[in-house]
Amino acid sequence: MRSIILDDDIKIVPSKVVCIGRNYVEHIKELDNDIPDEMVFFIKPNSSISQKLIFPQGEPSCHYESEISFLLENNKISAVGFGLDLTLRHVQSKLKKAGLPWERAKAFRNSAVFSKFVSFDGDVNKLSLQLFINEELKQKGGVSLMINKPENIINEANTFLDFEDADILMTGTPVGVDNFKKGDIFIGKILYDEKILLEQRFEVF
Repeated sequence: MRSIILDDDIKIVPSKVVCIGRNYVEHIKELDNDIPDEMVFFIKPNSSISQKLIFPQGEPSCHYESEISFLLENNKISAVGFGLDLTLRHVQSKLKKAGLPWERAKAFRNSAVFSKFVSFDGDVNKLSLQLFINEELKQKGGVSLMINKPENIINEANTFLDFEDADILMTGTPVGVDNFKKGDIFIGKILYDEKILLEQRFEVF
């Protein structure tokens, strides 16, 4: 089973990653999607979790999507981390046109990449993220820009599923998604009240 690491170097095993799509207006626009009438959920299995950023073998392209990610305990936020929702956009586009589920584009092995998680009991509305690739700022956003706030996402998800302790919630990506390649250097940052709470470096293998 795949694990994540807490700031005290304790490893824990999530059963799944629960993700919300289309949660930033500008990202919805960049993919020419419609703003949904209700929350859009999808799930990544434990086998998708990785601490390394690995380009999917045999694929011509892959998009990065940086996300504020939360560890849940007793159905509440206990820690925060930087996450990357890797997406095979060319596959997703075909599936969407056919009205089919997205799992082949979203739930493949190593498609949920995470930093360490740090304990968190502050105001989630003060959280934001930044993603730099090869020293260039590619994405920035935060809870203040989300259509659906984390607590509301948890409550809505609870209407049809249960969070096990150590499950992860990914809260959507801001504008700026694009392709990446092997050898790229990613720096992901989570900020609290504009101050760096955590920072993680990933090299694409």
